[in-house]
Amino acid sequence: MEKATREESENILPPVSNAGAAVHHFQEALGSGKHWYIALLEAVGMWTDESENLQGRHYCYLIEGEAFDWLLLAERLCEAVDGLVPEAEKHALLFQNKPPLPLSSAEFQDIIGARKYHQHLNFFYGVTVEEALVQAVREEVRKERHSNAWTNPRGEEEETFSRIYGTARAELFKQFRKEKHHHQLASSVLAEIKEFTYWCFKFRVRECEKAKVASDTLKALEWLRKNGFNC
Repeated sequence: MEKATREESENILPPVSNAGAAVHHFQEALGSGKHWYIALLEAVGMWTDESENLQGRHYCYLIEGEAFDWLLLAERLCEAVDGLVPEAEKHALLFQNKPPLPLSSAEFQDIIGARKYHQHLNFFYGVTVEEALVQAVREEVRKERHSNAWTNPRGEEEETFSRIYGTARAELFKQFRKEKHHHQLASSVLAEIKEFTYWCFKFRVRECEKAKVASDTLKALEWLRKNGFNC
């Protein structure tokens, strides 16, 4: 009985951080002449930490255990080898998702691993695309507001969220914090905003008609392409 209890306890222990090993691999691979993007993806594939506090900043790489923010991890790894990665290529990757090498989805998945790849897709559609949808609809609302046809008394933000989710952002955020047991009066931080966006994505998929979900997703993807994001 004691043995079983000890084994169960060991199974629930968090994995040992391998951040140092991943960074070391990245540095060594760069030093050996390997292309920085391939070396970066290999380090991403090695990484195990879901979150990290480093130099006063909190990094949340995995939302709800299912949405992997790989570009945030890429940013953190590039900072660890500051000066060894071409600045223009790094900027294009981190801000426009434009990699310096044309890897196929299968090649990308093979390097970082199947699990991380599917978690990456969860983040892309659940956070990146969802943020783009809000921006796209906000632009529509803004254009209408600037035209003579605008008569809706609601504010821009309220109207945007009401069109997408059927309710105002403040009400959604309150519901989100209650469900996640977050303090209602706490200031929002970037990690929480991303978690809220992912929560909104799942709310939209669950509550909205399938045709509207598909149409809104296409609108968001088009907005990303129009604004130079590779997708």
